[in-house]
Amino acid sequence: MKLFFYKLTHWEYWPFQVVYFPISFLWIYFSLRERSLFFFNAVNPTMKNGGFFMVSKAEIYALIPKQYYPKTCFVSAALSIEELEALLKNSPFNFPLIAKPDMGLRGAAVKKLENSAAVIQYHKQAQFDYLLQALIPYPNEVGIFYVRYPNEKKGRITGIVAKEFLTIIGDGKNTRAQLLRKNPRAAMQLEVLQEEMGPRLHEVLPEGYSERIVPFGNHCRGTKFIDASSWITPQLTKTIDEICQQIDGFYYGRLDIMYSTIDALTQGENFAIVELNGAMSEPAHIYDPAHSIGYAWCTLFKHFMDLFKISKINHRQGHRYLSFKEGIRQYQLHRKHNQKIFKF
Repeated sequence: MKLFFYKLTHWEYWPFQVVYFPISFLWIYFSLRERSLFFFNAVNPTMKNGGFFMVSKAEIYALIPKQYYPKTCFVSAALSIEELEALLKNSPFNFPLIAKPDMGLRGAAVKKLENSAAVIQYHKQAQFDYLLQALIPYPNEVGIFYVRYPNEKKGRITGIVAKEFLTIIGDGKNTRAQLLRKNPRAAMQLEVLQEEMGPRLHEVLPEGYSERIVPFGNHCRGTKFIDASSWITPQLTKTIDEICQQIDGFYYGRLDIMYSTIDALTQGENFAIVELNGAMSEPAHIYDPAHSIGYAWCTLFKHFMDLFKISKINHRQGHRYLSFKEGIRQYQLHRKHNQKIFKF
């Protein structure tokens, strides 16, 4: 009951459909103006469906210069265990690795794998294509939202979200599970963590020992989102703009980046792009607990206006919108694929 009321009184945990309900009216208005329900696919012409749904992460990584993201390997769900073992034997990867669906959904089915046996177990469970990715050595993560109109020479950063990973500090008395129960944000993860950690969840941590429980920055996995838009500077904007302009056909979306320090990132040093998200991107800094739902709606409206205007410009330059029939088919495939991930 405590968790229920916590979710009820903290809008960041409200269902996606509730948060985005007011935005749906803007979508309908723009769709009528452009005579296309799926106008958004033109916002990033080189990404499938503009980066909205049925988007392959492997295909997006292929658009990014290799020096900006970690070593990544695509693994087909159809691969046999023998073929997977041969792949692991001949790969340049060192454990641990991160495994994630090639077409992901808000951090679902993302796992940290410690050895070959864990990879094989993941493969047996997965009914979807996925990526194996080298663990990024940098301790911090941000999501940087980037917007550039096709007729503009320079883009801009519209928001930054810093990510506070789910971490506990031992007191020499309580188990990991007991420590997690003390924080509602962490307590929501207990069911998933029980599966992942097993008996380790009931071990007592030494006093003062800090442990990051979830190694990736997903809100649905307990990460706290903090609005760090105050970090936006002309130099950081220049650095991000130079990176994004090397990504063909990218105008609108969020870069999730792991980095050493914000000063190094500002200078374009010691960082790696975890993911590049397109039309489905959220300006995730809105989920800072300090922000109201009114602030979130205002920010979403502004970003949706950008999405519409960029799509319209690209459409006028020859990039077609999805037809209604194509869009509905892609949406149905998207839902079917998501069901596979949720079953994982």
